[in-house]
Amino acid sequence: MPKISDAKIAVLATNGFEQSELEVPRDKLRGAGATVHVVTPDGQAIKGWDKTDWGSEVEADKSVDAVDVADYDALVLPGGQINPDLLRVDDAAVALIRDFVSNGRVVAAICHAPWLLIEAGVVGGRDMTSYHSIRTDVKNAGANWVDSEVVVSNGIVTSRNPGDLDAFTAKIIEEVEEGRHVRNDAEPENVPV
Repeated sequence: MPKISDAKIAVLATNGFEQSELEVPRDKLRGAGATVHVVTPDGQAIKGWDKTDWGSEVEADKSVDAVDVADYDALVLPGGQINPDLLRVDDAAVALIRDFVSNGRVVAAICHAPWLLIEAGVVGGRDMTSYHSIRTDVKNAGANWVDSEVVVSNGIVTSRNPGDLDAFTAKIIEEVEEGRHVRNDAEPENVPV
């Protein structure tokens, strides 16, 4: 079982990520000793959305195509409306998420980011939560939607909104320290490759 201080975690986002949903987990995970890389589609800096207007820029550490899943223990997917909506039509980003899931890595999605798990075809049969406005999307994709600050289903962590960030980050740490998750259920299904 790896300690969080030995862990390597990727945070996948693009422009329009909810500012706190990227920065809080990134900073808390780094504060716990993890190596955290911000991954963007092209490896360039991205601009956040801070509640009601554009926020500040976050520097990227890597591009999607430079990430080797074998090098990481977890993937964090911040929400906001714009960020996951842009990423779910990015084939390389969706493939990366699917690879993290199929390789037993912890995957954590908050707010609207479960859209990305839906697009990757990995939600069927799981207990999950999300921002309330996409509850129907999550249910229609075959998950059991639960109204809770954090829900875990075999190493996949989901939370509802920025108010859940403390519980979300604590659960990421706990799941990383449990180690790889063998997933016999809800593997990517009927997903074009």
